[in-house]
Amino acid sequence: MPRVKPLSRRSLLRGMGTALALPLLEAMPPAAPTRMAFLYVPNGIVMDEWTPRTGQGPGEWALLPSHLPRITQAIAPFHKELLVLSGLDCNGGRALGDGPGDHGRASAAYLTSTHPKKSAGKDVLAGTSVDQIAAQKMDGVTRFRSLELGCEEGVQGGNCDNGYSCTYSNTLSWKTPTTPLPPEVRPRAVFERLFGSLDLGKDPAERRRQELYEKSILDGVLDEARQLRAALGGSDKHKIDEYLTSVREIETRIQTTEKASREPKAAVTLSPPATSVPSDFGEHARLMLDLMVLAFQTDQTRIATLLFSIEQSPRAYGAEIGIPEGHHGLTHHTGDRDKIEKITRINCYHVQSLVYVLNKLKGIKETDGTLLDHSMIAYGSGISDGNLHDHADLPLILAGGANAKIKGGRHIRYAKGTPMADLFVAMLDRMGVEPERFGDSQGKLDRLSI
Repeated sequence: MPRVKPLSRRSLLRGMGTALALPLLEAMPPAAPTRMAFLYVPNGIVMDEWTPRTGQGPGEWALLPSHLPRITQAIAPFHKELLVLSGLDCNGGRALGDGPGDHGRASAAYLTSTHPKKSAGKDVLAGTSVDQIAAQKMDGVTRFRSLELGCEEGVQGGNCDNGYSCTYSNTLSWKTPTTPLPPEVRPRAVFERLFGSLDLGKDPAERRRQELYEKSILDGVLDEARQLRAALGGSDKHKIDEYLTSVREIETRIQTTEKASREPKAAVTLSPPATSVPSDFGEHARLMLDLMVLAFQTDQTRIATLLFSIEQSPRAYGAEIGIPEGHHGLTHHTGDRDKIEKITRINCYHVQSLVYVLNKLKGIKETDGTLLDHSMIAYGSGISDGNLHDHADLPLILAGGANAKIKGGRHIRYAKGTPMADLFVAMLDRMGVEPERFGDSQGKLDRLSI
């Protein structure tokens, strides 16, 4: 049987406007890199239904499904592959003399571990975020240093929270203390960034005609893919088939959303511009997570952030889970049991997206394990109790094995006041990065591995 020569991790299938990166194959160098992602939910969590029911005070306990309350119960199938970390604070989110503005500070401080400057103007100032410190090491290593993704678009100027610029509320990643990186919310834009786009020509009528035929970017690379496939072993053939199917499935879902958005609505004479953003939050989140997974699988980047919704998000989840009230407003519940129940349901709904991506990562085989084994996925919020705007004891799940450098299956409660920055320094260490200092870190968080 013919054998392909050893392939580079940067091997591409090329076509018209397309450069399709390949997943990790047996015909490539065997080392699987470590990936790192941060998934952020806004407005806090109902902590009584989040925190595992184990011992009190600092300590460490086995994480069993029976320990998980209502919100975190959904992660029970992965209890051996993740850590629930309690007791971590983000001091930069607190007022520190600046008065109200907890939501603006929450997201700005979360990955930077700094206290953002109170300003509604252009002179925003926070810190370089942990993802971007790791991204600096990726120059020349991966095609993209990082991906910044989102599921809700927010403006980048004006006053959004008591004198804090909307930039703070709507941004998770900061390239420098003065350079925010707004998230991309359009699945089509991310897809074309990763895989290129069809050469549909400049003529609007011809472009429209070809779009309606739902052509695929894979059309231009199928011949080259067949030739490569013929020279691969059985396992690699299967991986290529699965990978191309995944790319096409995501592309089809984007095309379906765009097609639906073109359809004339009642009392509208012209179709609105096509959009690839689904109206359903769950489908939008799944698309963005699928794109992140493909970017990791093909080693186009090893670092990503996903802002599920912006701080103070007014998003309602009427169509998805029957809650028509805005998310942020409900968090100011002042003890109202009906509002607390609705917030709990929203929190449960958001966690389903984490379960979805963990399933995806676990289902992709790589060398001596899975993509989940070779990743660190942090899921959490910059506020714990949304009613109190509390920045202590933040909700945090850390999933994945980081190439055997993280040991899951435990709930760890750290001493009161332990900086979240200590966790980020420990994660950077597992990415091979040793910052001189980071935010208010006091050192590397211990006990992540045994």
